[in-house]
Amino acid sequence: MTARPTVATELALLVLLSTLWGASYTFIKLGVATIPPLTLIAARTLIAGLVLTAVIRARGLAWPGDAATWRKFLGQACLNSVVPFTLIAWAEQAVDAGLATILNSTSPIFAFLLTALVTRHEAVTLRKLVGVAAGLVGICLLVGIEALHGLGDMLWAQLAIVAATICYAGAAIYGKGFKGLDPMLPAAGSLLAGTALLLPAALVIDRPWTLAPSAASLEALLALATISTALALVIYFRLVQTLGSIGATAQSYLRVPIGVAIGVLALGERLSPTAWLGLGCVVAGVIAMTLPARKTIVATTG
Repeated sequence: MTARPTVATELALLVLLSTLWGASYTFIKLGVATIPPLTLIAARTLIAGLVLTAVIRARGLAWPGDAATWRKFLGQACLNSVVPFTLIAWAEQAVDAGLATILNSTSPIFAFLLTALVTRHEAVTLRKLVGVAAGLVGICLLVGIEALHGLGDMLWAQLAIVAATICYAGAAIYGKGFKGLDPMLPAAGSLLAGTALLLPAALVIDRPWTLAPSAASLEALLALATISTALALVIYFRLVQTLGSIGATAQSYLRVPIGVAIGVLALGERLSPTAWLGLGCVVAGVIAMTLPARKTIVATTG
């Protein structure tokens, strides 16, 4: 007789997921210290994709055999790993892990903006508009101060993270096209498809065999790929089944303070007063965007 998961177990897994994804920015910061961003991300997608492939094999799932689905995996890879992973890794050569965590947590806000302006399948409510406004104010506080000092490397790095966040928002919308597939399949398939794009580029541009990465960077890469990517995705898909998609999105705002705290403890980072204010606005905005209403009426069309 199999015991049913308890609420406490699922909430503990939610906190664990937030910690794993919050820690990813610190792992990236440690990784790019001696590993070029392109090589770091190519290795991340390869290792994580192989781990998830092993999970899929253990579960007895069958890979889709049609070329159309694999083309969709490739599109998902561009939006969910190839472009955003690389942009964030490149940016964290200049930006602190804590600031990257804050900026990247705004994906629900951009997802709402894209759906409201492009697909228009999501209702516009006052609470969501307030959330969008608070999140955008937070981004302006985080990025705008740097802009006053000219277009330097820090500003471009921060804008790269915002661009990566927009990619994640697009991936969330694009991912709706995988209905009917076990969620593990597009996750692993997109990682493997991303590897097919990233690995040749890394071999040509970075020539990884000539690098001398530190032990700390290699350990960070391994942790990033195995626990902050592969394991985190496994936990996420479990939570989608047990807590629902709305409950699982709670990690969007839980991982912000956790990610910032990890950066402070592990890397000795410090946020400026303006950044703390921006953090508060972003967290408030994301909570307003992701928390369900007390009474929700779901309309469906045939």
